Amino acid sequence: MKKSILALALAASGSLAVTAISAQEQPQVPGAPDVSRVQAGDYTLDASHTLVSWQVGHFGFNDYFGLFGQIEGTMTLDPANIGATEFDITVPITSVSVPSEGLRDHLLRPGKDGAAPDFFGPEPEAARFVSTSVRRTSETTAVATGQLTMNGKTRPVTMLVEFSGAGENPMSKAQTVGFHARARIDRTAWGISYAAPLVDPMVDLEISAAFERD
Repeated sequence: MKKSILALALAASGSLAVTAISAQEQPQVPGAPDVSRVQAGDYTLDASHTLVSWQVGHFGFNDYFGLFGQIEGTMTLDPANIGATEFDITVPITSVSVPSEGLRDHLLRPGKDGAAPDFFGPEPEAARFVSTSVRRTSETTAVATGQLTMNGKTRPVTMLVEFSGAGENPMSKAQTVGFHARARIDRTAWGISYAAPLVDPMVDLEISAAFERD
């Protein structure tokens, strides 16, 4: 009986030791939503880890989703003066990704018989968003307003922005800051009116962006 109790005690202590070692070996996540980690300076967008998703209602049945990638941009940020933040973002339309090859072809194909394309056409200029004002709304949120140029037209857009994390990227060793943002735009304001209102003119955008300090 004593040997059984001793064996159980040894097994338990061994298990605790392994658990302690395993816990010590767990890597620490480098980014955290701690505003004190944010460093002032000029930043460049991490194109490999930044995406813009879009969502649009389809015939009133369901929503359809797509993505833009290969995004480039810059930001000037001072956590002590959020109102002075400036950013300039470029989104290549030809990077659009959807599950349907037929839809992607439709988004980028030319118009018929010399007419304007239904959506963007085969050689669209990249969309560009340039901020004009940033207003802090809480410790970790802000409202950013700017001008979006797309399809040859420039219109104002307002985004709700949330700080999501900061720290040193273990791969690039760069000080990195991340944000999530949301916006809703009326695509017809940029001349993309195909199938509206059967395909909803209102498009929801979600942005997940990471910036690396220069």
